[in-house]
Amino acid sequence: MAHQPRKLCFVTVGATASFHLLLESILDPAFLGKLHRHGYTNLLIQFGKDGQHLFDDFVAKYPHGHTSLHDITVEGFDFNHAGLDNEMRLAKPSENRSSGLVISHAGSGSILAALRFGVPLVVVPNPTLQDNHQEELAEVLQTEGYAVWSSYREMSSALDRAETLRTQMLGWPPVSSAQQKESQNLEGVVSEEMAYLD
Repeated sequence: MAHQPRKLCFVTVGATASFHLLLESILDPAFLGKLHRHGYTNLLIQFGKDGQHLFDDFVAKYPHGHTSLHDITVEGFDFNHAGLDNEMRLAKPSENRSSGLVISHAGSGSILAALRFGVPLVVVPNPTLQDNHQEELAEVLQTEGYAVWSSYREMSSALDRAETLRTQMLGWPPVSSAQQKESQNLEGVVSEEMAYLD
């Protein structure tokens, strides 16, 4: 009998700001059910400096093998001082892995790291932050065809859109329309955004 390849969804909330709203959306049996329907086997979450209690509460409520996990293996960690390249790389296809997905807060460093791996990316701006730079960057990424922009409230529909993006990625790089040339392009927003901490 053939072994099903692993398909991993990696979620990062970043290192500096809390993003409990995204964590709560991801740690929801309905979201896990949607992951399962898209063929995912693993969910790896970088839950940040103060998301440990949310993750621990979830694991206590839904231990390994619980039906609400929908056969998804859920793992998490707070922070990796070496960066997240190794975790993001787990979403890339390989001999025993299908192409997965990265869901990221809209920090420019995390986005740029994820884009290098060529897997679908869902960008989720943190509405609790003071400025609007994350939302602007996410909007440009979606408009130019590089990522899916989603609210933390719409993670299930973001999964569907990420699968559509996976198909579109076969024809990369995306081509912007003529009317988008007047608005700031991805390069401009990323350059501006790099002045901000991730």
